[in-house]
Amino acid sequence: MGTGFTSEMLRQGIEGDTAAPLLSLYADDAELRVVDRNTQPSSPRVLHGRDEIGALLEDVYSRDLSHTMERCVVDGDHVAYSESCRYSDGVRVLSESMITLRDGKIAEQIMIQAWDE
Repeated sequence: MGTGFTSEMLRQGIEGDTAAPLLSLYADDAELRVVDRNTQPSSPRVLHGRDEIGALLEDVYSRDLSHTMERCVVDGDHVAYSESCRYSDGVRVLSESMITLRDGKIAEQIMIQAWDE
């Protein structure tokens, strides 16, 4: 496994009140691919670098939304986890992510998400 990355660090980042702790886990040149109802597998939303990923995380963490890491498996330089979110009005979001680490930082992430409609 890359130096320094732990599932507890990921949990603290995800369940924190701001985007900063989670963003600190990403490499400067990280790539995040998001697949959901609006950005399907043939045309995922692709974010490049900490600036683009940070903008997304800032938007997400500015909402009235709780985040819980449900499960996490770390195997060498690969991490898989489930995240459950809930808006104050009860709307739920579920995401599954697969991460590749490089030097203890998130280098690549694929996130598949679904939410109540």
